[in-house]
Amino acid sequence: MDVKCLSTWRSYEHTMKIFPSKLPDLTNISDDCFEINTDVSACIKEPSKTELYYCYNCDFNTNKKTILIRHLVNKNLTKSVLKRHMCKTGQKPFKCNICDYCTTTMSVLKMHLRQHTAEKLFKCNICNYSSGQLENLNIHMRQHTGEKRYKCSICDYCSTTTSVLKIHMRKHTGEKPFKCNVCDYCSTTKPTLKMHMRKHTGEKPFKCKICDYCCTYMSNLKTHLRKHTGEKPFKCNVCDYCTITKYDLKMHLLRHTSEKRFKCDICDYGSSTKYDLKTHMCKHTGEKPYKCNICDYSSITKSVLKAHMRNHAGEKPVKCNTCDYCSTYKFNLKSHMRRHTGEKS
Repeated sequence: MDVKCLSTWRSYEHTMKIFPSKLPDLTNISDDCFEINTDVSACIKEPSKTELYYCYNCDFNTNKKTILIRHLVNKNLTKSVLKRHMCKTGQKPFKCNICDYCTTTMSVLKMHLRQHTAEKLFKCNICNYSSGQLENLNIHMRQHTGEKRYKCSICDYCSTTTSVLKIHMRKHTGEKPFKCNVCDYCSTTKPTLKMHMRKHTGEKPFKCKICDYCCTYMSNLKTHLRKHTGEKPFKCNVCDYCTITKYDLKMHLLRHTSEKRFKCDICDYGSSTKYDLKTHMCKHTGEKPYKCNICDYSSITKSVLKAHMRNHAGEKPVKCNTCDYCSTYKFNLKSHMRRHTGEKS
């Protein structure tokens, strides 16, 4: 506990031992004395020649030191006022010795410590969740019941807990209390700020078990793993295109729209995506930024280089479903299929 607050509280406890009964109301106690004092002795002025004791926080004075102490206890040194004072000043003197959690009261710290111990008396009868606190179990049960009792007063959002609703409300207020001390980034939640800090530290805690890929975010690792599994969950509802990321699908869908807002300033070419325009501009400049690390081949696009690399690896992933023909490139398969259909090129 903060030394000043501890001194204040001990003075309160000591006085209560001296005056165990209810302290009498003093008619000359000032109503202006409400703020918490750092120390009882700090609130008592030295007596003058007339032997008067003064309160530093108000105009109250008395010729007896014990009466002044009663005044301070009655008006200032209550446990609830001390607690409010600590909350107001942001003091959290009770610290967990296992993690970086800290709080204003010992009772809350004791409840927190149960998370680290094996003592989890309250168990869910539906799944294997257990907790050291009954309140946490009650909150958990709402996931099974679907109960969302806390509703946003601005939109139709609702939540299982007040803490989650409080975070949601920041979207409406624009409040971003968690600020980066390196750049001007700020966030609505502490975990989001913690993830952002990895950009500055270079920390990449999420590692692929198949290759040497590692990344800053779990979401990036999940996307990467789809390259190994071949999963492409995002599908186009216009053509048979599918991809591993939602962003790629969004960019692809723009190609189906008639709007071509990205225009070439050399010819009349127009595109629905900035990426396609950038690729097109390479035709004018002759630039081929994607280079093979085995031979001197280079390409305008990454996808074409990827297809070229299959030649070196001996891969022929494009297969005919009528015969045993297979090829490195999709356009070769299209030419081959004409032999089966009789279509002339």
